[in-house]
Amino acid sequence: MSEEIRNNTGKEERTSLWKLFSAFMRIGAFTFGGGYAMLPMLERECVDKTGWVTRDELLDYFAIGQCTPGVIAVNTATFIGKKERGFIGAVVTTAGVVLPSFVIISVLTALLANFAEIPAVKYALHGIRVAVGVLILNTVIKLVKQKVKGFFGYALCVLAFVLVALPPVIGLPFRISPVFVVIGAAIAGVVRGLIMRKRGESK
Repeated sequence: MSEEIRNNTGKEERTSLWKLFSAFMRIGAFTFGGGYAMLPMLERECVDKTGWVTRDELLDYFAIGQCTPGVIAVNTATFIGKKERGFIGAVVTTAGVVLPSFVIISVLTALLANFAEIPAVKYALHGIRVAVGVLILNTVIKLVKQKVKGFFGYALCVLAFVLVALPPVIGLPFRISPVFVVIGAAIAGVVRGLIMRKRGESK
């Protein structure tokens, strides 16, 4: 959906700032586990429910958010707000997604020192970690199904996994930053695109 949507009278109406703020405040309040775990809720709220962006646009914003400084979820919220209402929209969506975390962390900081050693709290945190892991895995599976296609895509996917995820698992001494992997994947995509374009022109 573009920056402006049509109402029942046929007139064009801009997405309200309050609607943007409240939507991203809900996303920020009910998502646990960081940016990747937030993707399903972003998809439901911004694609299925409101149509502010398409699935492809959301995944593109997510990829750019990974490559740019800052938190992925906050960067993505900023991109969507900018698309809908320009600079003020970017400010509103960013504030909306950050506010719940700011409030919750402020409260927990005051309380956690006194309650962190309580067994029930420890068990609850262990359960939350498991649930967060499942949410992130679900996001990865959806991304692979939607975006990884053909031999080139699967080869790139396997190579990225080997470079980033495998070394810590098997105890290898070297670590490769995900930033370099993303940049390398972008370069590989550009090179592949140029080669395919050249082949198409030569036919």
